[in-house]
Amino acid sequence: MKKIVLTGDRPTGKLHLGHYVGSLQSRIKIQDKKDYKQFVMIADAQALTDNYDNPEKVRKHVLEVALDYLAAGLDPKKTTIFIQSAVPQLAELDLFFLNLVTVGQLKRNPTVKNEMKEKGFELNVPAGFLTYPVSQAADITAFKATEIPVGEDQLPILEQVNDIVRKFNSIYGKGRNILKVCKPLLSSTTRLPGIDGKAKASKSLNNGIYLADSDEEIKRKVMAMYTDPGHIKVDDPGQVKGNVVFTYLDAFDPNKKEIEKLKAQYKKGGLGDVAIKKRLIDVLINLTKPMRERREKLARDPKKVMKILEQGSAEAKKVAAQTMAEVKKAMTINYF
Repeated sequence: MKKIVLTGDRPTGKLHLGHYVGSLQSRIKIQDKKDYKQFVMIADAQALTDNYDNPEKVRKHVLEVALDYLAAGLDPKKTTIFIQSAVPQLAELDLFFLNLVTVGQLKRNPTVKNEMKEKGFELNVPAGFLTYPVSQAADITAFKATEIPVGEDQLPILEQVNDIVRKFNSIYGKGRNILKVCKPLLSSTTRLPGIDGKAKASKSLNNGIYLADSDEEIKRKVMAMYTDPGHIKVDDPGQVKGNVVFTYLDAFDPNKKEIEKLKAQYKKGGLGDVAIKKRLIDVLINLTKPMRERREKLARDPKKVMKILEQGSAEAKKVAAQTMAEVKKAMTINYF
């Protein structure tokens, strides 16, 4: 039996280097493992929970995210890439799961609480946003995924997913586990900070370097990166901790020994910010240029890209439909 992995992204903007180092790299490795089957979801329905008044933004970025996936190296022959709303069984399963969780449980979820605070929802939180963990439970269980790539901040979501699964099996399973619990695949990479050094790289804050950025855009953003405000002159000793340039060099520069030497020199004094920024510019251009060229080629034929998503969604729908048949049988609502 293959291990099933489900992961994805909300189509609210193009993907940035944080997505690449945090998830895309591992997805590309997973798709080449013979004992894994991977589903990658473009979560448009979830994106609409806080973008319900701007559906065109979500629609536009479905294609943009798909382009980033393919340009980065996701292969539709190895990975099923699909659109969430194109698989109606997910919404159907979500509806049944809503009966297995209370409003109080959802409000107490640390991940939901933090995101509500970040978005300033307070008492005006959309119900769809509040029930995000239930929707995610439907997404995961519909494909019987057992391994979910997440960051540590998403662990409370998976705990709630597994609570729903256990409750479903307890009520409807009659001694059998109809649905499967899942476990996190934690990334070994810490979250990439934004170029401003004040927060994580985020589409909403527009403080990241995008996979589709031009060479000039990369140069401009790197030269504006937060370093050490006390490192005014080249000969001044500098701080490496919290220095965004070194954080990015640690993440993307393959020459780790050379980076350690540069860190020691920077701490001692005698290494300017411009020098390390120029090195980072070269590293990032070498990384992203091949992806950008593939992306530009793919973007010339958007119908072909959407066809890939259509085929992936059809495959995903077949798998989810089989799960729904088992769920309805267990719930004794398989009337016909």
